[in-house]
Amino acid sequence: MTNPAQELIKWWAPLKFTTFRMLWIVWLTANTCMWMNDVAASWLMTSLTTSATMIALVQTASNLPVFLLGLPSGALADIFDRRKYFLFTQIWVAVNACVLFITVAFDLLNPSSLLLLTFLNGVGLAMRWPVFAAIVPQLIPKDHLSPALALNGIAMNTSRIIGPILAGAVIAYAGIAEVFALNVIFSIMAAVIIYRWQFQAEVSTLPGERFIGAMRVGWQYIGQSKRIKTVLLRVFFFFMQSSALLALLPLIAKDHFGGDAQTFTLLLACLGFGAVLAASQLPRIRSGWNRTQLANAGSITQAISSIGVIFCPEVWMALPLLIISGMAWICVANSLTISVQLCLPNWVKARGMSFYQVSLMGGSALGAALWGKVTELSTIEAGVISGNLVGLLLLAFIFHKKIEGTIEEDLTPVCPIEHPDTSQQVDMAAGPVMISIHYQIKPENQEEFRSIMTESRKLRLMQGALTWSLFEDHQDSEAFVEYFVFDTWADYLRRFDRFTIQDLKMQEARHALHAGDGPPKIVREIASKLKAKR
Repeated sequence: MTNPAQELIKWWAPLKFTTFRMLWIVWLTANTCMWMNDVAASWLMTSLTTSATMIALVQTASNLPVFLLGLPSGALADIFDRRKYFLFTQIWVAVNACVLFITVAFDLLNPSSLLLLTFLNGVGLAMRWPVFAAIVPQLIPKDHLSPALALNGIAMNTSRIIGPILAGAVIAYAGIAEVFALNVIFSIMAAVIIYRWQFQAEVSTLPGERFIGAMRVGWQYIGQSKRIKTVLLRVFFFFMQSSALLALLPLIAKDHFGGDAQTFTLLLACLGFGAVLAASQLPRIRSGWNRTQLANAGSITQAISSIGVIFCPEVWMALPLLIISGMAWICVANSLTISVQLCLPNWVKARGMSFYQVSLMGGSALGAALWGKVTELSTIEAGVISGNLVGLLLLAFIFHKKIEGTIEEDLTPVCPIEHPDTSQQVDMAAGPVMISIHYQIKPENQEEFRSIMTESRKLRLMQGALTWSLFEDHQDSEAFVEYFVFDTWADYLRRFDRFTIQDLKMQEARHALHAGDGPPKIVREIASKLKAKR
């Protein structure tokens, strides 16, 4: 039965929000530039070398920076003003496109330098993606998130059509250097739009998080979420599988079908068209499938259609299969992206999405290198088939793992009960800070209490605690002490900005089992600074 709520929110509805619409245009432009760059670089590499490994490494060079820099870029996006950071990433991409234009125009490129500049372009993409992913949920209501993410998928896949078509046309009628020149123009236009965006950053009285600490907290948050870890594993496996077709597409166009740049463009455009077509129908598709089912079915469909492409003797026979592959790809990618977005509160969203990006691009980079090597040692057919069969085998091991909960957790910040008294001036950099909470628990409630504290440990660590333990008094069988440590006083206070409804429910559950007079006693202690002996 169709879900009425999903029917009410059409796939284009988020575009009515002005800021989202403006940034969606930026995202479309940025991804068009990305595809133009990748198509031009991939085709240029076929003229610089005949090595299948070097040609496939163009995609690896483009994706590897995201794998290497994903977490640092996510931490920076959560620490700094997101508008300024977004603008910086766009300027980076524009400068890199300018260098590519100059080196191609003056015939200064060789395979190694092309890979280096492709890698540097990927650095810009690595910095840009987490901040955009973190911004989107701030621009629209939660019930519009699914169609908004679908629109982002449409932007990415429309760019997969527009970018290659533009690049192919420019290559055919002008040259490869002109593709990079056009990239410079588009990138500067996108940067101007971002510069004019009036972004209202969240203001906090606390000092900003430190870079290393922010990365640690991001890592900790992901480590404590079973659902997020499942999504990351699935996205790594899927993009490693799907790269078997995408990374080898230049060779499929040139060697398997005996085509040229226009053939390559046509194949990419069919993939993009399929993705756009499916994205526009996602609200209807989701009425009969949950996200786990859609991801499973999409992964299988993508593998079968990709293998089918390589068995087609003529280009025209492969085009419908490429459209189906693109449709399956967007169904899987959208399902995984929504799942991870709904697991992340705003304060850690860029870091969480950077982990997602690392898994995605890491799978793509590894897959491109692996299936490119298989192709070099055997045939194109072997490379494509191997990648997709391995993907199906890995899917069999995780087929049962769900990527959505029965009820999505409400991550809205709330004011906690146990807020500290800040009447006494405390240095924000002072620390470590140890918090001890003393409970009196009746014997008949102690098993339930330990179960609640297991969940409490996870939530404390997700908020940034360095360590957590639960102690029992060997002289008083009803006395328990929960203790956890934060790096600094500022880090401890920061957890109260991160307190969610789920944390509040857990706090109420702990207090309900406390049998002492009044609420549990809370002791906050700061490490004393000792003077070294002379």
